[in-house]
Amino acid sequence: MTGESAAVYRSAGRTRRVPPFVLALRRLPSPRLTGLGGGLFAAALMFALGTLDWLLFDGAPAVYGVLFLPVCAVTALWVRPADLVTAPICVPIAFAVGIIPISGGVGGFGTQAMAVVTALALHAGWLYAGTLVAGVVATVRKVRMMGRRRGPLRPAGPGKAVKPAGSGKAANPR
Repeated sequence: MTGESAAVYRSAGRTRRVPPFVLALRRLPSPRLTGLGGGLFAAALMFALGTLDWLLFDGAPAVYGVLFLPVCAVTALWVRPADLVTAPICVPIAFAVGIIPISGGVGGFGTQAMAVVTALALHAGWLYAGTLVAGVVATVRKVRMMGRRRGPLRPAGPGKAVKPAGSGKAANPR
């Protein structure tokens, strides 16, 4: 023997090039908002966008709806992992807060409330789409988080299923 106890081999795999779009996304800030902070962020941003839509586009619902979708995605991306369930809950509330300026109610409180309810009913498609976006983003984040916690898989032996690392003990020892 030459004194070597183990040989070290390098992987012959190729390195993958990361697309520029992914690199740009990685450079963006990644704040972690609490559930309440995410809701306040989304509501304040949607109210500001609704007011801007009212000023620039005379309250065009399509513009408001298109602006709502990225707010939903960003809210779901920026919420802390412990508060992921709040993202799909707070974005419909933010939609309702932001629709106040473009609802068109002129007059007293009753007129404004009825205009908001009517606008919510007429533009429910945008509301559902944004809630779906937030739900999908939150679900993907949760699944990825669970996959990282699980750890690498190890082979179980010939003819057996693949087991997660650390699951060598029997489920019900008697």
